[in-house]
Amino acid sequence: MKNFDFDFLLDKITWVSIIDILVVAILIYYVYSLIRNTLAVNLLLGMLIIFLFYHLVKSLNMDLLSTIINKFMSVGIMALIIIFQPEIRRFLLHLGKNTFLQKNKAWWGYLFGSKDLERDNLIRIKPIIDACKSMKKTRTGALIVFVKFYDDELFSNSCELIDSKISKRLLESIFQKYSPLHDGAVVIAENKIKSASCILPLTDNDKLPPQFGLRHRAGIGVSETTDAVAVIISEETGEIAYAKQGRVRMNVSFGELEKLLNKDF
Repeated sequence: MKNFDFDFLLDKITWVSIIDILVVAILIYYVYSLIRNTLAVNLLLGMLIIFLFYHLVKSLNMDLLSTIINKFMSVGIMALIIIFQPEIRRFLLHLGKNTFLQKNKAWWGYLFGSKDLERDNLIRIKPIIDACKSMKKTRTGALIVFVKFYDDELFSNSCELIDSKISKRLLESIFQKYSPLHDGAVVIAENKIKSASCILPLTDNDKLPPQFGLRHRAGIGVSETTDAVAVIISEETGEIAYAKQGRVRMNVSFGELEKLLNKDF
């Protein structure tokens, strides 16, 4: 058995090749983090199955079926762009707005001994927590969605634009029972209440508890298809739920809510 030439392999490995591998690994992880727990994963798996099936029928010399699948795959790149348009758009948007640096500001602050970032974040969160406390007490139904970057295409067509400073009284007024904006969701982004009365996509998950109404299903649905998180207050019980990546945490305390928002918002 021939011995493997490790010296030859080491000669081939350079700093450029190491950087190349690391960049590709980061890109793969970054793309995966964008499509994780979204419908895009199922679409990608479906395309992988078609690709494997194509090679199977080709190896079995099934000419007619191979030709049909080959014609379908010949427009593969264009199909990928169309199918994954929302994910590609979000990926480019994140790159353009330095998502990685924004996400790790807390680490920079920690490394340089600064608590300003954490303190400023808690100041932003406080009126939201206070509004949730008030609405929980009065059992006022609410759906508050937090997005890192406001997607005009996704939200503007079905929302009333507000673009206002985050305020406890404003949130309470929006979700007050007789407010014309109380149906739908409030979207918070870029340290502002961007819009209200937003119609969101409902989740297709058929394994949710039967007591979940449209408000819970919309909060879970938007967290499945985007990188948003949602705070849901039940009108029936006043219970607070927190939805992220298609998963929902029930009966969240205000201490937990503060920690979750401080981490994700």
